[in-house]
Amino acid sequence: MEDHASEGRGSYLRAGWFIRRVANPALMKLGLLPTLAVRGRKTGAWRTVPVNLLKLDDAWYLVAPRGDTDWVRNLRAAGTGELRRGSRAKPFRAFEVADEQKPPVIDAYLARWGYQVKGQFRELPNPADHPVFRIEPT
Repeated sequence: MEDHASEGRGSYLRAGWFIRRVANPALMKLGLLPTLAVRGRKTGAWRTVPVNLLKLDDAWYLVAPRGDTDWVRNLRAAGTGELRRGSRAKPFRAFEVADEQKPPVIDAYLARWGYQVKGQFRELPNPADHPVFRIEPT
């Protein structure tokens, strides 16, 4: 079961040990999903996590199914990141989507990735609990 963690942040579902220590590292190493790389807001070191990208109406989005995660907080602070797959890295700028503009993006995200993330959206049903970023290549 997931922990509801709070460290002075908004709603957040902490991934379990298996996801953090086994599944995510394997997904990144095998290149099965794009990897988000963003500089840490405190250390400046690259932090990585596999992500599900969403293309909607000629725009690309990152949605945070677990809420106000570290990658969200780092991306807010940095404003830029990279999407990596294998040896390729594509830099981008990120623009956070306002709460009132999130529902169609989240609906499309759930239509595409719901089989993986429906549990997180069941535990955090309010769209405001899920940060959404539109990303543009730089």
